Amino acid sequence: MNLKRVVVTGLGSLTPIGNTVPEYWNSLLTGVSGANFITHFDAELLKTRFACEVKGFDILPYMDKKESHKYDLYTQYGVVASEEALKDSDLDLSAEDKDRIGVIWASGIGGIGSFEKGCLDYGQRGGAPRFSPFFCIQMISDICAGCISIRNGLRGPNYGTVSACASSANAIVDAFNLIRLNKATAFVAGGSEAAVTLCGIGGFNAMQALSTRNDSPQTASRPFDKDRDGFVMGEGAGALVLEEYEHAVARGAKIYAEILGCGLTADAYHITAPHPEGLGARQAMKQAIDEAGLRMTDIDHINTHGTSTPLGDISEPKAIETLFGSHAKNISINSTKSMTGHLLGAAGAIEAIATVLAIQNNVVPPTINHFTDDPAIPSLDYTFGTAKKREVNYALSNTFGFGGHNVSIAFGKIQK
Repeated sequence: MNLKRVVVTGLGSLTPIGNTVPEYWNSLLTGVSGANFITHFDAELLKTRFACEVKGFDILPYMDKKESHKYDLYTQYGVVASEEALKDSDLDLSAEDKDRIGVIWASGIGGIGSFEKGCLDYGQRGGAPRFSPFFCIQMISDICAGCISIRNGLRGPNYGTVSACASSANAIVDAFNLIRLNKATAFVAGGSEAAVTLCGIGGFNAMQALSTRNDSPQTASRPFDKDRDGFVMGEGAGALVLEEYEHAVARGAKIYAEILGCGLTADAYHITAPHPEGLGARQAMKQAIDEAGLRMTDIDHINTHGTSTPLGDISEPKAIETLFGSHAKNISINSTKSMTGHLLGAAGAIEAIATVLAIQNNVVPPTINHFTDDPAIPSLDYTFGTAKKREVNYALSNTFGFGGHNVSIAFGKIQK
Protein backbone atom coordinates (compact mmCIF):
# COMPACT_ATOMS: atom_id res chain seq x y z
CA MET A 1 0.00 0.00 0.00
CA ASN A 2 1.04 3.60 -0.49
CA LEU A 3 2.01 5.09 2.84
CA LYS A 4 1.27 8.77 3.41
CA ARG A 5 4.08 11.21 4.17
CA VAL A 6 4.04 12.86 7.59
CA VAL A 7 5.33 16.33 8.41
CA VAL A 8 5.60 18.54 11.49
CA THR A 9 3.54 21.72 11.18
CA GLY A 10 3.20 22.94 14.77
CA LEU A 11 5.30 23.06 17.93
CA GLY A 12 4.50 23.85 21.55
CA SER A 13 6.61 23.60 24.68
CA LEU A 14 6.60 24.38 28.37
CA THR A 15 10.03 23.69 29.84
CA PRO A 16 12.33 24.57 32.73
CA ILE A 17 14.23 26.90 30.39
CA GLY A 18 11.35 28.57 28.59
CA ASN A 19 7.55 28.58 28.58
CA THR A 20 7.20 28.87 24.80
CA VAL A 21 9.06 27.34 21.87
CA PRO A 22 11.02 30.53 21.03
CA GLU A 23 12.08 30.92 24.67
CA TYR A 24 13.02 27.25 24.90
CA TRP A 25 15.04 27.31 21.67
CA ASN A 26 16.90 30.49 22.60
CA SER A 27 17.82 29.04 25.99
CA LEU A 28 19.08 25.85 24.36
CA LEU A 29 21.31 27.78 21.99
CA THR A 30 22.74 29.94 24.77
CA GLY A 31 23.33 27.04 27.16
CA VAL A 32 20.96 27.99 29.98
CA SER A 33 20.57 25.58 32.89
CA GLY A 34 17.05 25.14 34.26
CA ALA A 35 18.21 23.65 37.56
CA ASN A 36 17.79 25.28 40.93
CA PHE A 37 16.57 24.48 44.42
CA ILE A 38 13.09 22.99 44.62
CA THR A 39 10.25 25.42 45.35
CA HIS A 40 7.23 23.11 44.85
CA PHE A 41 7.64 21.55 48.30
CA ASP A 42 10.05 21.43 51.24
CA ALA A 43 12.88 19.15 50.08
CA GLU A 44 15.21 19.85 53.00
CA LEU A 45 15.25 16.25 54.26
CA LEU A 46 15.84 14.63 50.84
CA LYS A 47 19.19 13.63 49.37
CA THR A 48 18.42 15.78 46.33
CA ARG A 49 17.08 19.26 47.00
CA PHE A 50 17.07 20.66 43.46
CA ALA A 51 15.33 20.06 40.14
CA CYS A 52 14.55 21.70 36.83
CA GLU A 53 11.16 23.27 37.57
CA VAL A 54 8.91 25.22 35.21
CA LYS A 55 9.06 28.89 36.19
CA GLY A 56 6.21 31.41 36.34
CA PHE A 57 3.51 28.97 35.27
CA ASP A 58 -0.06 30.31 35.20
CA ILE A 59 -2.96 28.17 34.02
CA LEU A 60 -5.60 30.91 34.37
CA PRO A 61 -5.24 32.26 30.80
CA TYR A 62 -6.25 28.77 29.61
CA MET A 63 -8.93 27.70 32.09
CA ASP A 64 -10.65 29.23 35.10
CA LYS A 65 -9.69 28.34 38.65
CA LYS A 66 -12.66 26.04 39.22
CA GLU A 67 -11.91 23.99 36.12
CA SER A 68 -8.18 23.83 36.88
CA HIS A 69 -8.95 22.05 40.17
CA LYS A 70 -10.16 19.06 38.15
CA TYR A 71 -6.72 18.47 36.67
CA ASP A 72 -3.30 17.54 37.92
CA LEU A 73 -0.40 19.80 37.01
CA TYR A 74 0.77 17.36 34.34
CA THR A 75 -2.54 17.84 32.48
CA GLN A 76 -2.38 21.60 32.88
CA TYR A 77 1.12 21.58 31.43
CA GLY A 78 -0.10 19.48 28.50
CA VAL A 79 -2.99 21.84 27.78
CA VAL A 80 -0.66 24.83 27.56
CA ALA A 81 1.86 23.14 25.25
CA SER A 82 -0.84 21.73 22.99
CA GLU A 83 -2.54 25.11 22.66
CA GLU A 84 0.74 26.66 21.51
CA ALA A 85 1.30 23.85 19.00
CA LEU A 86 -2.18 24.13 17.52
CA LYS A 87 -1.88 27.90 17.22
CA ASP A 88 1.55 27.55 15.64
CA SER A 89 0.20 25.06 13.09
CA ASP A 90 -2.42 27.57 11.92
CA LEU A 91 -4.91 24.73 11.50
CA ASP A 92 -8.39 26.17 11.09
CA LEU A 93 -10.25 23.61 13.16
CA SER A 94 -13.61 25.09 12.22
CA ALA A 95 -12.92 24.12 8.60
CA GLU A 96 -11.33 20.72 9.26
CA ASP A 97 -12.86 17.28 9.55
CA LYS A 98 -12.38 16.81 13.28
CA ASP A 99 -13.17 13.10 12.97
CA ARG A 100 -9.75 12.82 11.34
CA ILE A 101 -7.72 14.83 13.85
CA GLY A 102 -6.64 12.98 16.97
CA VAL A 103 -4.61 13.33 20.15
CA ILE A 104 -2.01 10.88 21.41
CA TRP A 105 -0.53 12.15 24.65
CA ALA A 106 1.98 10.58 27.00
CA SER A 107 3.02 10.71 30.60
CA GLY A 108 5.39 8.31 32.26
CA ILE A 109 3.91 8.82 35.72
CA GLY A 110 0.72 10.86 35.32
CA GLY A 111 -0.83 12.71 38.24
CA ILE A 112 1.64 11.74 40.94
CA GLY A 113 1.23 15.11 42.67
CA SER A 114 -2.53 14.68 43.01
CA PHE A 115 -2.16 11.06 44.11
CA GLU A 116 0.39 12.07 46.72
CA LYS A 117 -1.72 14.94 48.02
CA GLY A 118 -4.87 12.81 48.26
CA CYS A 119 -3.11 10.09 50.23
CA LEU A 120 -1.29 12.50 52.53
CA ASP A 121 -4.47 14.46 53.23
CA TYR A 122 -6.27 11.26 54.17
CA GLY A 123 -3.42 10.06 56.39
CA GLN A 124 -3.11 13.37 58.20
CA ARG A 125 -6.85 13.86 58.63
CA GLY A 126 -7.67 10.37 59.89
CA GLY A 127 -11.22 9.12 60.37
CA ALA A 128 -13.44 8.10 57.47
CA PRO A 129 -11.72 8.17 54.07
CA ARG A 130 -12.66 11.25 52.07
CA PHE A 131 -11.23 11.90 48.63
CA SER A 132 -11.86 14.49 45.97
CA PRO A 133 -14.34 13.34 43.32
CA PHE A 134 -11.61 14.25 40.82
CA PHE A 135 -8.93 12.15 42.55
CA CYS A 136 -8.88 9.37 39.95
CA ILE A 137 -9.31 11.80 37.04
CA GLN A 138 -6.33 13.82 38.24
CA MET A 139 -4.20 10.71 38.61
CA ILE A 140 -4.69 8.65 35.46
CA SER A 141 -2.16 9.14 32.69
CA ASP A 142 -4.61 9.19 29.75
CA ILE A 143 -6.68 12.12 30.96
CA CYS A 144 -4.52 14.80 29.33
CA ALA A 145 -5.20 13.27 25.90
CA GLY A 146 -8.91 13.38 26.70
CA CYS A 147 -8.76 16.94 27.97
CA ILE A 148 -6.97 18.23 24.85
CA SER A 149 -9.48 16.39 22.67
CA ILE A 150 -12.51 17.79 24.52
CA ARG A 151 -11.19 21.38 24.53
CA ASN A 152 -10.69 21.33 20.76
CA GLY A 153 -13.45 18.94 19.65
CA LEU A 154 -10.94 16.51 18.13
CA ARG A 155 -12.75 13.21 17.52
CA GLY A 156 -9.98 11.18 15.89
CA PRO A 157 -7.93 8.46 17.65
CA ASN A 158 -7.39 9.46 21.26
CA TYR A 159 -5.32 7.74 23.94
CA GLY A 160 -2.23 7.88 26.11
CA THR A 161 1.07 6.04 25.78
CA VAL A 162 3.19 4.85 28.70
CA SER A 163 6.73 3.52 28.30
CA ALA A 164 8.53 5.35 31.13
CA CYS A 165 10.95 7.94 29.74
CA ALA A 166 10.21 6.86 26.15
CA SER A 167 6.48 7.61 26.51
CA SER A 168 6.14 10.77 24.42
CA ALA A 169 8.46 9.42 21.73
CA ASN A 170 6.06 6.47 21.48
CA ALA A 171 3.16 8.94 21.19
CA ILE A 172 4.87 10.64 18.25
CA VAL A 173 5.59 7.29 16.59
CA ASP A 174 1.98 6.13 16.98
CA ALA A 175 0.69 9.36 15.46
CA PHE A 176 3.18 9.04 12.60
CA ASN A 177 2.08 5.49 11.84
CA LEU A 178 -1.66 6.23 12.00
CA ILE A 179 -1.29 9.14 9.56
CA ARG A 180 0.86 7.02 7.25
CA LEU A 181 -1.88 4.38 7.24
CA ASN A 182 -4.50 7.06 6.42
CA LYS A 183 -6.32 6.51 9.72
CA ALA A 184 -6.13 10.25 10.42
CA THR A 185 -5.10 13.51 8.78
CA ALA A 186 -3.41 15.15 11.75
CA PHE A 187 -2.53 14.64 15.39
CA VAL A 188 -1.54 16.59 18.44
CA ALA A 189 1.18 14.33 19.84
CA GLY A 190 3.50 14.76 22.78
CA GLY A 191 3.70 14.41 26.51
CA SER A 192 3.80 16.11 29.87
CA GLU A 193 5.17 15.36 33.31
CA ALA A 194 4.93 16.98 36.75
CA ALA A 195 6.91 14.66 39.01
CA VAL A 196 8.85 17.24 41.02
CA THR A 197 7.05 16.11 44.17
CA LEU A 198 8.04 14.56 47.47
CA CYS A 199 7.34 11.06 46.18
CA GLY A 200 8.86 11.73 42.77
CA ILE A 201 12.16 13.03 44.08
CA GLY A 202 12.20 10.70 47.08
CA GLY A 203 11.46 7.64 44.98
CA PHE A 204 14.18 8.30 42.44
CA ASN A 205 16.55 9.13 45.29
CA ALA A 206 15.87 5.70 46.75
CA MET A 207 16.88 4.19 43.39
CA GLN A 208 20.09 6.26 43.48
CA ALA A 209 19.13 7.60 40.06
CA LEU A 210 19.29 11.33 40.81
CA SER A 211 22.28 13.63 41.13
CA THR A 212 22.88 14.76 44.71
CA ARG A 213 25.10 17.71 43.77
CA ASN A 214 23.27 20.10 46.09
CA ASP A 215 26.27 22.43 46.24
CA SER A 216 25.97 23.19 42.51
CA PRO A 217 22.51 22.49 41.03
CA GLN A 218 23.17 24.35 37.77
CA THR A 219 26.08 22.05 36.92
CA ALA A 220 24.55 18.82 38.24
CA SER A 221 23.28 17.52 34.89
CA ARG A 222 26.57 16.46 33.30
CA PRO A 223 25.96 14.12 30.36
CA PHE A 224 29.09 12.28 29.23
CA ASP A 225 31.22 13.85 31.97
CA LYS A 226 33.48 11.65 34.09
CA ASP A 227 31.96 12.99 37.33
CA ARG A 228 28.28 12.61 36.42
CA ASP A 229 26.31 11.23 39.35
CA GLY A 230 22.74 10.84 38.10
CA PHE A 231 20.02 12.75 36.30
CA VAL A 232 18.27 15.95 37.35
CA MET A 233 14.48 15.76 37.50
CA GLY A 234 12.69 18.06 35.09
CA GLU A 235 9.05 18.87 34.40
CA GLY A 236 6.93 20.41 31.66
CA ALA A 237 5.45 19.45 28.31
CA GLY A 238 6.11 19.24 24.60
CA ALA A 239 3.59 19.05 21.75
CA LEU A 240 3.94 18.52 18.01
CA VAL A 241 1.24 18.81 15.37
CA LEU A 242 1.86 16.03 12.86
CA GLU A 243 0.05 16.25 9.56
CA GLU A 244 -0.32 14.37 6.30
CA TYR A 245 2.00 16.01 3.78
CA GLU A 246 -0.48 16.64 0.94
CA HIS A 247 -3.00 18.10 3.38
CA ALA A 248 -0.34 20.44 4.78
CA VAL A 249 0.75 21.56 1.31
CA ALA A 250 -2.83 22.13 0.17
CA ARG A 251 -3.51 24.54 2.99
CA GLY A 252 -0.13 26.30 2.63
CA ALA A 253 1.11 25.20 6.03
CA LYS A 254 4.52 26.02 7.42
CA ILE A 255 6.47 22.74 7.47
CA TYR A 256 9.28 22.34 9.98
CA ALA A 257 10.51 18.90 8.97
CA GLU A 258 9.39 15.47 7.85
CA ILE A 259 9.29 12.31 9.94
CA LEU A 260 10.97 9.66 7.83
CA GLY A 261 11.15 6.58 10.02
CA CYS A 262 11.18 5.16 13.51
CA GLY A 263 12.71 2.33 15.47
CA LEU A 264 11.13 0.54 18.43
CA THR A 265 13.01 -2.10 20.41
CA ALA A 266 13.45 -3.61 23.86
CA ASP A 267 16.69 -4.29 25.68
CA ALA A 268 15.18 -7.37 27.38
CA TYR A 269 17.99 -6.97 29.89
CA HIS A 270 17.18 -5.17 33.18
CA ILE A 271 14.36 -3.13 34.71
CA THR A 272 16.46 0.04 35.07
CA ALA A 273 19.94 -0.51 33.60
CA PRO A 274 20.50 -0.25 29.83
CA HIS A 275 22.20 -3.04 27.95
CA PRO A 276 25.93 -2.39 28.51
CA GLU A 277 26.69 -2.49 24.78
CA GLY A 278 23.55 -0.57 23.84
CA LEU A 279 22.13 -3.40 21.73
CA GLY A 280 18.52 -2.19 21.91
CA ALA A 281 19.51 1.42 21.25
CA ARG A 282 21.63 0.39 18.27
CA GLN A 283 18.83 -1.65 16.74
CA ALA A 284 16.28 1.15 17.24
CA MET A 285 18.53 3.64 15.42
CA LYS A 286 19.15 1.14 12.62
CA GLN A 287 15.42 0.51 12.20
CA ALA A 288 14.71 4.26 12.00
CA ILE A 289 17.44 4.82 9.40
CA ASP A 290 16.44 1.79 7.33
CA GLU A 291 12.76 2.74 7.35
CA ALA A 292 13.67 6.28 6.29
CA GLY A 293 15.60 4.89 3.32
CA LEU A 294 18.77 6.63 4.46
CA ARG A 295 22.40 5.57 4.63
CA MET A 296 24.36 5.72 7.86
CA THR A 297 26.46 8.50 6.36
CA ASP A 298 23.35 10.66 5.86
CA ILE A 299 22.89 11.29 9.58
CA ASP A 300 24.24 14.68 10.64
CA HIS A 301 22.96 14.98 14.20
CA ILE A 302 21.69 12.84 17.09
CA ASN A 303 19.85 14.27 20.07
CA THR A 304 20.78 11.52 22.51
CA HIS A 305 18.92 10.24 25.53
CA GLY A 306 21.99 11.42 27.46
CA THR A 307 20.64 11.47 31.01
CA SER A 308 23.88 12.03 32.97
CA THR A 309 23.73 8.58 34.55
CA PRO A 310 26.84 6.43 35.01
CA LEU A 311 25.65 3.51 32.85
CA GLY A 312 23.40 5.15 30.26
CA ASP A 313 26.01 7.66 29.13
CA ILE A 314 28.35 4.82 28.21
CA SER A 315 25.95 2.42 26.50
CA GLU A 316 24.39 4.90 24.06
CA PRO A 317 27.71 6.24 22.66
CA LYS A 318 28.88 2.63 22.32
CA ALA A 319 25.77 1.91 20.28
CA ILE A 320 26.43 4.96 18.09
CA GLU A 321 30.08 4.05 17.54
CA THR A 322 29.26 0.43 16.68
CA LEU A 323 26.39 1.30 14.33
CA PHE A 324 27.94 4.19 12.44
CA GLY A 325 31.57 3.07 12.37
CA SER A 326 33.96 5.72 11.05
CA HIS A 327 31.05 8.11 10.33
CA ALA A 328 30.23 8.34 14.05
CA LYS A 329 32.86 11.05 14.52
CA ASN A 330 31.18 13.19 11.85
CA ILE A 331 27.85 13.27 13.69
CA SER A 332 27.12 16.22 15.99
CA ILE A 333 25.79 14.58 19.13
CA ASN A 334 24.24 16.43 22.04
CA SER A 335 22.20 16.04 25.20
CA THR A 336 19.71 18.83 25.79
CA LYS A 337 19.02 17.24 29.20
CA SER A 338 22.16 19.03 30.35
CA MET A 339 19.95 22.14 30.30
CA THR A 340 16.36 20.96 30.78
CA GLY A 341 16.97 18.08 33.13
CA HIS A 342 15.09 14.85 32.48
CA LEU A 343 11.37 15.36 31.85
CA LEU A 344 10.71 11.61 32.09
CA GLY A 345 7.65 10.87 29.93
CA ALA A 346 7.80 14.31 28.31
CA ALA A 347 11.49 14.06 27.39
CA GLY A 348 10.93 12.56 23.96
CA ALA A 349 8.59 15.38 22.92
CA ILE A 350 10.72 18.34 23.95
CA GLU A 351 13.80 16.67 22.48
CA ALA A 352 12.00 15.96 19.21
CA ILE A 353 11.20 19.69 19.09
CA ALA A 354 14.88 20.51 19.61
CA THR A 355 15.81 18.06 16.85
CA VAL A 356 13.30 19.54 14.42
CA LEU A 357 14.56 23.06 15.14
CA ALA A 358 18.16 21.94 14.67
CA ILE A 359 17.20 20.77 11.18
CA GLN A 360 15.25 23.93 10.38
CA ASN A 361 17.96 26.30 11.61
CA ASN A 362 21.11 24.29 10.77
CA VAL A 363 22.46 24.59 14.28
CA VAL A 364 23.01 21.97 17.00
CA PRO A 365 22.43 23.10 20.61
CA PRO A 366 25.29 22.38 23.01
CA THR A 367 25.81 19.87 25.76
CA ILE A 368 26.69 22.01 28.77
CA ASN A 369 28.42 21.17 32.06
CA HIS A 370 31.31 19.20 30.63
CA PHE A 371 34.42 19.40 32.78
CA THR A 372 36.31 16.09 32.52
CA ASP A 373 36.50 13.49 29.76
CA ASP A 374 35.53 9.95 30.69
CA PRO A 375 37.90 7.39 29.13
CA ALA A 376 35.09 4.79 29.29
CA ILE A 377 32.99 6.82 26.84
CA PRO A 378 33.80 6.67 23.10
CA SER A 379 35.45 9.81 21.79
CA LEU A 380 32.79 11.48 19.64
CA ASP A 381 31.61 15.03 18.91
CA TYR A 382 29.31 15.78 21.86
CA THR A 383 28.94 19.50 20.99
CA PHE A 384 30.34 20.47 24.36
CA GLY A 385 30.06 24.05 25.54
CA THR A 386 28.63 26.02 22.63
CA ALA A 387 26.12 25.54 19.85
CA LYS A 388 27.49 24.42 16.49
CA LYS A 389 26.39 25.83 13.15
CA ARG A 390 26.39 23.12 10.50
CA GLU A 391 24.17 21.69 7.80
CA VAL A 392 21.62 19.37 9.40
CA ASN A 393 19.65 17.50 6.76
CA TYR A 394 18.87 14.33 8.69
CA ALA A 395 18.80 13.73 12.42
CA LEU A 396 17.77 11.17 15.01
CA SER A 397 16.05 11.79 18.33
CA ASN A 398 16.71 8.96 20.81
CA THR A 399 14.61 8.24 23.89
CA PHE A 400 14.94 5.26 26.21
CA GLY A 401 12.95 4.21 29.27
CA PHE A 402 13.15 2.05 32.38
CA GLY A 403 11.98 -1.41 31.47
CA GLY A 404 14.28 -1.44 28.45
CA HIS A 405 12.08 0.59 26.05
CA ASN A 406 13.97 2.17 23.13
CA VAL A 407 12.65 4.64 20.57
CA SER A 408 14.55 6.40 17.79
CA ILE A 409 12.87 8.81 15.36
CA ALA A 410 14.41 9.95 12.07
CA PHE A 411 13.61 13.49 10.98
CA GLY A 412 14.67 15.22 7.76
CA LYS A 413 14.44 18.45 5.83
CA ILE A 414 11.31 18.52 3.73
CA GLN A 415 11.88 17.28 0.16
CA LYS A 416 9.21 18.23 -2.36
